Amino acid sequence: MNYAANAPLRTGLLGFGLSGRVFHAPFLAADPQFVLSIIVTADPGRQAEARRLHPGARVVADADELFDAAGELDLVVIGTPPATHHPLARRAIGAGLGVVVDKPFAATSAEGEELVSLATSAGVPLTVFQNRRWDADFLTLKGLLDTGALAGAFRFESAFEWFKPGGARAWKAEATEAEGGGILFDLGTHLIDQALQLFGPVATFSAELATRHPSSAAVDDAFVSLHHASGVTSHLTMNSLAAQKRPRFRVLTPSTAYTKWGLDGQEAALKAGALPTDEGYGVEPASAWGVLGIDGAEGSLDTVAPERGDYASFYRLLGQAIATGSALPVDPADAVEVLRLIERLHERGVRL
Repeated sequence: MNYAANAPLRTGLLGFGLSGRVFHAPFLAADPQFVLSIIVTADPGRQAEARRLHPGARVVADADELFDAAGELDLVVIGTPPATHHPLARRAIGAGLGVVVDKPFAATSAEGEELVSLATSAGVPLTVFQNRRWDADFLTLKGLLDTGALAGAFRFESAFEWFKPGGARAWKAEATEAEGGGILFDLGTHLIDQALQLFGPVATFSAELATRHPSSAAVDDAFVSLHHASGVTSHLTMNSLAAQKRPRFRVLTPSTAYTKWGLDGQEAALKAGALPTDEGYGVEPASAWGVLGIDGAEGSLDTVAPERGDYASFYRLLGQAIATGSALPVDPADAVEVLRLIERLHERGVRL
């Protein structure tokens, strides 16, 4: 298929829960390179919401209806639970459609590898929605590393914590590790991907894993230590029962450090109804800026003005890649490597 000839790209969205409604549909609707043609959700309430928010899209109840109309589409976005990613992506590739798969890419690395092979053979674009590569804090930290402001970094600390004493909702509470459930597949997919992007391949690793909430079917509390071949050690913390939270990022070097508190605000803004086209979208308030320098030394702590968060970059880059043959926003091989590491962490981690 000549995708470039079909701009705007006719797109089908599988799933209209948090992923489809908040992280995909608003960006597809805002980017002229795409048109949201079909939305799949079986829930009557979500169907009504999809029709209200995206009146130009056809709303259908199941994936079969979408694939019956595959000839009317160029791209499928899969925002359903992880255990469904592999079979749905296989169907999309088999229908000759480009595919965006939400994280985690698949429930196993073997499934991910198969999807990459199938897409390559079919000549269709396949990418993974690692949206937190465009968090404001991650972009800011990457810039500090690229400019040498954190030269000689030896430790990277990254925490993503929530306080959900009632436990996870819907499928997240019920999904087992074999089904892509648990905090390593959820938040860990982001934290591990970010660490690999910043500091490169992992030489050795360890983990402490626990299931704290009685309703959880998989790990909901994890600490991961990665020693990168570059010499940096990453300490990654994920927890769904953190009533008080750690810094989001802390980077230590022999001469200085950088600390950033609080999560990127894009998710909260989108949940509250903001659109990526809104003025001020992705801009962090001054109260959330990180600091660079040395504690206790007069005048040595400087606030760091952050980059603007920009989840829209994913779809902007995807549209350009399909039209021009440039690099996809996320190489699916990166996502497979993250899955391999998560599998090893599950296998070898200490269970508390």
